[in-house]
Parts: sequence; structure tokens; C-alpha cells
Amino acid sequence: MEIDGKTVLVCDCTGTMPLDGKALRKACTAATGKDVGEVAPDTLLCRAQIGNFEAALKKGRELVVACTQEAPFFAETRAELGLDNNIRFVNIRERAGWSDEADKAMPKIAALLAEAAIDVPPTASVSMRSQGIALVYGRDETAIEAAKRLGARLDCTVLLTKPASVAPPRLTDVPIFRGTIARAKGYLGAFEITVDDYAPALPASRGQLGFERARDGASSKCDIILDLTGGTALFQAHEKRDGYFRADPKDPAAVERAIYAASDMVGEFEKPRYVAYQADICTHSRNTKKGCNRCLDVCPTGAIASAGDHVDIDPYVCAGCGSCASVCPTGAASYALPEKDTVLARLRTLLVAYTRAGGSRAVLLVHDGKHGEEVIDMIARHGRGLPAHVLPFAVNEITQVGFDFMACALAFGAAQVRLLVDPEKRDELAGLAGQIGLAETAMSGLGFGEGRVAIIDDADPEAVEALLYGTKVAASAKPGGFLPTGGKREVTLLALRHLHEVAPAPVDVLPLAAGSPFGTLAIDTAGCTLCLSCVGTCPTGALIDNPDMPQLRFIQEACVQCGLCKATCPEKVIQLKPQLDFTSAAKSPALVKEEEPACCVRCGKPFGTLSAIENVTAKLADKHWMFQKPEVVERIRMCEDCRLIRQAEAAIDPFAGPPRPLTRTTEDDLRENERAKRAAAEQAPPKR
Repeated sequence: MEIDGKTVLVCDCTGTMPLDGKALRKACTAATGKDVGEVAPDTLLCRAQIGNFEAALKKGRELVVACTQEAPFFAETRAELGLDNNIRFVNIRERAGWSDEADKAMPKIAALLAEAAIDVPPTASVSMRSQGIALVYGRDETAIEAAKRLGARLDCTVLLTKPASVAPPRLTDVPIFRGTIARAKGYLGAFEITVDDYAPALPASRGQLGFERARDGASSKCDIILDLTGGTALFQAHEKRDGYFRADPKDPAAVERAIYAASDMVGEFEKPRYVAYQADICTHSRNTKKGCNRCLDVCPTGAIASAGDHVDIDPYVCAGCGSCASVCPTGAASYALPEKDTVLARLRTLLVAYTRAGGSRAVLLVHDGKHGEEVIDMIARHGRGLPAHVLPFAVNEITQVGFDFMACALAFGAAQVRLLVDPEKRDELAGLAGQIGLAETAMSGLGFGEGRVAIIDDADPEAVEALLYGTKVAASAKPGGFLPTGGKREVTLLALRHLHEVAPAPVDVLPLAAGSPFGTLAIDTAGCTLCLSCVGTCPTGALIDNPDMPQLRFIQEACVQCGLCKATCPEKVIQLKPQLDFTSAAKSPALVKEEEPACCVRCGKPFGTLSAIENVTAKLADKHWMFQKPEVVERIRMCEDCRLIRQAEAAIDPFAGPPRPLTRTTEDDLRENERAKRAAAEQAPPKR
């Protein structure tokens, strides 16, 4: 059959899946809105019927093959034929066909095939180069032995922290030093360390290893770090730091795995650029005033740092959890594996196709490619399989999912969203939990009830299966037909407006918890002087002025509650008020305060607001020595041009000093002496 211009091949895997060609054609035609053509499922496409695959390849079209297990074999067959057709693989067996409800899963299979036909653009990447310079950091002979074993592949150096009694090696084939790493930064190919208590080993060590005089503050660089100290890791979220390997020296198996992994770290490596960043819409800071710190608070690896008015995201340290993109209120940080538009297009296609094909009460099971795929595989092979109404949706990391995704999923017809999380990543879920709380507040407030979005973090596949089969699923909202185009905030508001339109109990204004990225401002207009500092600092344009009148206006829909206006306001009259306003008034500028302009007392030109001028005048006249004279205070009430004119008319030279004293000469001194003598003679008593 054909979907979206691509040839689709399906196989019932030797009859283990009930795939009826006519029923599948009907479901796929309904799901896509176009006749997909005749459907004749193969039975053993990867073996006896490989000729059908080869014939489809030779037609030169892009293929969608409904099998992932044999993907390497199909790719090898294409290579043997010398063809370069693009092939996509989709799993309908473990996700739908191997299930106790397989006979009800035709809408889900049609939706999975429609989703697989969507084009996914390539992701940008960054390169890391390692020359194999390795530091083995340990406490005893375990580190020395590991360095010797790695010596055949890597250029190793041993650093022993606070060594006790370490036997000197018979052959010094790796350099040995003593020291404790005080600071470490970097990534594969670019580590930088600072070492205290640094000292080289003495070559004359006899019974135990001795060292030269130590010093602090030594620095070094390396490509790889193998940490066998058994102490605190050098990096937060150390398992995500490329090039850093850590193992308990008391666990030989763990040490072996670390040695094996480190030995391959030579050459050039590519890693995805997980996050795309737009500094111009970042609300982190303005004019040294701090605003939004959401991404800084949730990043587990420390890849994000403050950089003035914006943040800096190090793509080499970033491990791709996507928490920053999840919590970013404006979309300045967006996940790029793949980009948001592709993920939302897949989401819309999957849910809309499922509904069109006759499915109902869909539960969207969002999972990653490792833990999630393994759990689904185990449920299908050893359990009842996924229920027919549970639609699996793969993402790179669960923590990349934000409120925008959840709102769109529910608006496109999902009755529930379940996030299948690896239990080992429970400590990384703070940002995700906040997004779920926001979604639950919105759905409950609109009358849809609680439990629409939740996490599943059980490690046991049987427990996950029991939850999926045992949870009662309420009716979903009427699916919306909107296209998820625009920025993150625009897409979220599209979904929320649709949910408000079809809500069982719609409300105009829904209060939200503190820290939510939607809301209004409570401004004490009596204390506001219309200085417009808030307008200058607002990064989203929620606060605006009027070039023709002293006005402050506010667009609630644009406010992300970053708090920059509150931090900047000199009068401290602004407070944040988180809420969702579904009225049309939230989209338009609302007048907050308006005043008559202050006119220049000299020429009559309007140049400011009366309250601001009077406020400045009062403060300066009472507290500043330069504004004690009435004529100087009057200049404050003048426009910028008249102030300069009045300054010039006053003929005040700002560079003038005190009057210079007259030059005194010898003649002046003689005359002064003569006058003094005469005065003394006149005052003397007469002689007798």
C-alpha cells in the first residue's frame, strides 16, 4: 500500500499477528483520508518473501517496512543490490500485533503506519576529538594495573589521591603521581583539572611508593578520565559526562567494564546538538536584574550557565535530557532531536489517524528508546501485550516533554498521557513533575477531572502492564483539527483554547500555582509613576507604552511571569499573579495607567509624566545639595532642550575655579609698611 507517497510493506510474522488485508486497507484509508491501495500482508518478508522487498526497492521509492527486528537484514539486502532508497522501520508487532487485544488493534496499527510515514529532518551535531591521553585516578595498585592494561590503546598517567602503602611497580611503564583533584571541567577530548598535593613518584622507592615534595594548584589536560577512587564523582550527573568513566575499585566487574569502555575512546566522535537556543527571546536577565532561572535550576549536568542577559548552553557537556526545553516558558531553549515541529506533527498524525480509523479513549504511552522499548518488548513477549487503546510514542528522553506537548496530546484526542520513566532517572524529574502539575491543574480546572497526565516509573514490566490494563480511562476531549505551528507558547495556547471550547466546565480565568509561565500583573497604579522601566526590561513585549501619550499597557497572553518587571520597578508596585485567562481580553493590550503629560515650564513641550517629574523633584530638592536653589529645581521641570538653554544663559562655567589672588610685589610690601608706621605714629601719645 501507499501512505504519503511512500510504499508500505507489512508482514504478519508467520501468522503471529491477525492482519487482515481488507480491514487494514479500510483502517489506513480512514486514518489518512486517502485510499492506500490494495493491502496484501506478507507472512515471511525477511526470508521466503524477500523478493517482494527487493521488487519494492527496485521501483526506487522510499519504503516504510513494518518490522524493526530484521532492520539490519533489510539494510544489508539493499546494500547488496547497490540501491540507496531511504527505508524507515516501524514496529507494529510488539506495539500492537502481539497482544491479547490484537483483534481490536487495527486503528492503532493504522495510526502507527501513518506516523511512520512522516518525514524527520536530520539533527545538527558537534564533534569531539580524543587523542587517547588518559588520566587514571585512583588510590592504590588497582589504578596502576588499570593504566598498564590501557597502555596498549591509550597514553595513560596515574594520579593517586592520598595513597597509603602502595608497592612500587617493577617496571615504570606508566607515569605515577600523587595528588587530589580539586577542580575538574570539560568533556571527552577537553578535560582540564587542577590538582592539590601534587608530587611525582620517586624512582628510588623501595618497599613502598614514595613521592617528591608536594605543591598545590598544579594543572593538566587530558582526553579521558578513568576514576577508580571510589569517592565522590568529579562531575554532577557523572554518568552523562562523555569521556568520564567511574567504577568502584572493589567491584572487579565494574572496573573491567570501565576499562573496556575507556579503551575505545580514541578518534573523532559525533554527538547530537540536543538543544537549540534563541537568546533574543530568553527571559533570564535584563540590565543585571535576574528573571527566569528555570533551565538553570533543572539542568542535571551543569551545561547551562548565566551569561549576562541570557544563558550559555554548552553542547559538549549537555547530555540531552531536555529538561531545559521542557520548562522554558518562551521556547528560547528547544529540544532538537528532533525539533519540536516534527514531534508535534508525529503526535497529531498518530492521534488523529487513530480517531479517524475508529479508535477511542486513547492512552498515549510516551517512552524513550531504551528503557521504554525494553519494557514494551517484555510485555509483548512474556505478557498480555499492550492494550489496543494504548498508543506508544517514542521520544529521545522523557524529560524533554513539556506542558505544550501534554496540552497538544489532550487536545488532539488523547484521553490520558502516561510517561514511562526509567526508575534510575527519578532524581531528574523535578522539571517534568512541574509540567505535569500544570497540565493537571488546567484539565481539572476545565472539568476534565484528575489523572489525565501521570508518570509510570515501575521497573517491573508486569507492574506496568497491570497499570495499563487496570486503569479506568475516561472519555477524551473532542479532538481539535488545528495545526501545531508557531512558537512553543503559541502552540500551547492553541491547544488550551481548544480544550476550553470543548471543556465540560469551562471557566474564564483559572488560577495557577506560583512559578507558572502564564499570568497577569497586579500593579498598584497609585504608586506607579509611569517611568516605564518595566516596558524597557520586558523581554516578551507584554508591557508596552504609547509613543503619543504617557500610557502603560499590558498584554496578558504574552506574559511569562519571568519577574523582570517586578525586579526592575523602582517604586516596587508590581506583583505577579499566575493564571490562565481564556477571554479575548487577554489577547489585546489593556490600559494599566494613563496620565496627562508634564509640559515644559519654559516652552510648553510635553516631555514626561507629571507624577514622575514631581517625584524626582521632591527627592532631589530634599536630599541633594546641587538642587537647593529654586532656579536649579526649576530646570527639572523643563524639557531636555530648555535645560541646556537655561544652563547656557546662566553663564555658569563648570570648569571655573575660585577667583585667583592678585600678584603681590615688593613695592606693595613697602607701601604697606609705610602705612603701618603712619598709623602707629598717629596713635602714639604726644611728647612733653
